[in-house]
Amino acid sequence: MRTTTSAPRSAEPMTQAAARILVVDDDSGGRRLTRATLAKAGFRVAEACDGKAALEAMQADLPDLVLMDVSMPVMDGFAACAGLRRLTGGDRVPVIMMTGLDDTASIERAFEVGATDFVTKPINWAVLPHRVRYMLRASAAINDLQQNERRLSNAQRIGEMGDWEWNLRDDRVSASAQAWRLFSHERPLSTASGDAFFATVHPEDRDRWLLAIERVASCAEGFAIELRIVRAGGGVRHVHQQVEVIECSAAGAAVRLAGAVHDITRRKDTEEQIRRLAYYDPLTGLPNRLLFTEQLSRALAHAERHRGRIATMFVDLDNFKRVNDTLGHRAGDQLLREASARLSAVLRAQDSVARGTVDSGSDCSIARLGGDEFIVLLTDVTQAQDAARAARRLVDALDEPFIIEGTEIFCGGSVGVSMYPEDGADVDTLLMNADTAMYRAKARGRGAYQLYDKAMNESALDHLRMETRLRRAIERSEFTLHYQPRIDVVSGRIVGAEALIRWQHPERGLLLPADFIPLVEQAGLVIPVGEWAIETACAQSAKWHKMGLQTVPVAVNLASTHLRERGLPTLVALTLAKHGVPARCLEIEVTESILLADPELAVRIAQELAEMGVQLSIDDFGTGYSSMSYLKRLPLAALKIDRSFVRDLDSNPEDEAIVRAIIALARSLKLRVVAEGVETPGQLVLLQSMRCDEYQGFLNSHAIEPAEFAELLSQRQKHPAPVLV
Repeated sequence: MRTTTSAPRSAEPMTQAAARILVVDDDSGGRRLTRATLAKAGFRVAEACDGKAALEAMQADLPDLVLMDVSMPVMDGFAACAGLRRLTGGDRVPVIMMTGLDDTASIERAFEVGATDFVTKPINWAVLPHRVRYMLRASAAINDLQQNERRLSNAQRIGEMGDWEWNLRDDRVSASAQAWRLFSHERPLSTASGDAFFATVHPEDRDRWLLAIERVASCAEGFAIELRIVRAGGGVRHVHQQVEVIECSAAGAAVRLAGAVHDITRRKDTEEQIRRLAYYDPLTGLPNRLLFTEQLSRALAHAERHRGRIATMFVDLDNFKRVNDTLGHRAGDQLLREASARLSAVLRAQDSVARGTVDSGSDCSIARLGGDEFIVLLTDVTQAQDAARAARRLVDALDEPFIIEGTEIFCGGSVGVSMYPEDGADVDTLLMNADTAMYRAKARGRGAYQLYDKAMNESALDHLRMETRLRRAIERSEFTLHYQPRIDVVSGRIVGAEALIRWQHPERGLLLPADFIPLVEQAGLVIPVGEWAIETACAQSAKWHKMGLQTVPVAVNLASTHLRERGLPTLVALTLAKHGVPARCLEIEVTESILLADPELAVRIAQELAEMGVQLSIDDFGTGYSSMSYLKRLPLAALKIDRSFVRDLDSNPEDEAIVRAIIALARSLKLRVVAEGVETPGQLVLLQSMRCDEYQGFLNSHAIEPAEFAELLSQRQKHPAPVLV
């Protein structure tokens, strides 16, 4: 064993700062990290590599607290904890068990051998010193109570906490003033009958108390018992009573008893608080995953015996992240509390098992798993439609607005449902399938519920394979850019191109963006894919220039998040310089959603790009969010009219009006206008009459490979596209 001491770094109380902690772990690296963390917080730290070494060290000198791993060679943590409790004074040392096991059986076993608390690996190092300080304070409070209890017992069973004597011959009890108070009587009397004095024992404990008295009267042996006393003003006081026989009859029966009573309410409250930390979510007060899975296991066993059905539902808040990021964590916490209260209120009593304390044996109906995820248990479900109706009520409840810090918030939620026995016969399978169904509900547009079916697992597996392949697509050069020409409406010449990404999937062939871009966003790959597109487009522009072709600007589509990357201007400048491409030959296209989050940063980055000569265009204009105050500050070169407005331009007066309005807005802002998705001569004629600047679409050309585009560009330099008038 090795001891390391470090001076306190902060003004901690001396009892805390000088506390000696014994760290028991067979992992030397883990011990070093634990020692360093606690020493930095001002604790004295000793180490032991296994349970046997720890016991030897504690026989010589008891520490103030033990932090002990469960799984170790020679002697595990359970055995070492039990051994500590058998040492003189060892019952007063708090023990925190460290384990990677999160099953209820391990936690219960740790408590059975005398553990005070437990932490799971990986350990949150920032929280560990606070956890240790808390346990030292709690242990000090409990040890104070136990010390008082011992003093009462040693002082002829009569202590300052309260004492009484009971003469069983005439059934008279005499007690100290403190004992009368502890038994919640208004004022002390000289004597009272046994029934009157002990009348305040909680009704649920009374039979146990009377049975103990009957036994001591017959066998004349003392006993210890813990009881609840009903307070005069309501509530409950916990007391510990040590009862002994002080006089027996000639026949050996007890005729006079003496008792010492000790208020242990604080200790009980501390124990309950420790158990609540283990089983309940501190933010919402709901059961946590550990308690929920324990209760679900019992519900499954009951359903199996009685051939019942159970529904398990995953509930996820759809827009929680946006609220948390926009309004802050305090608002996010308030939203979680209000959502949990709303979900709890929606569930009908007959749909779910009643909630109760850990020890009562009652099950829970709703739990918080962490983050913005909740899970619901419905028992005695006769058919899947019952679960569907309950899920619909949960979705409807979350669709109603929340008032968070004075702001009306629409959050919404998605629910996935799995059924026992058809969707799984064990806890893990039911939870996994409910989770899968919930994500399918989100994929359908959120604000919905989805019952699980087996095809979802196949889809989820395919999704996982696609994401894995996608992450390797850049390094394997599976992405490619196709180019769609932009045509001048008046001259018919090619004046630019839009670079559109394609994925040459090894098994599925050429995939269009709609088949994989959502997955790119989910996988967090939008930044590297955008950087690849800028690099590839610039390299291609340089190749065309070397071929002697007319240089035209190439537009690259970037995700809105990319325009909030502070390193984007530097990346663009380095890429242009690397390939010798003028800045005017690169355009950046983004959607209006760049203004949704941190618009000030987006404006600054756009201005930096414009200063170096890179043009910026708003793609799909009219389909998203636009703030005119920010829009006019962006150094824009063009607005691109979304194809949804062009599709029915020559047949729908409303679309024609929208297109005219966009063109008029662009004119007033001195911006070029590009119409997307032009497929018919009629659409082009109307656009010419509206004085639209450029267009692109199948009327002229699909997006084509670089070699085809070079050939098309060469031809159009000599023979522009026909202009319709």
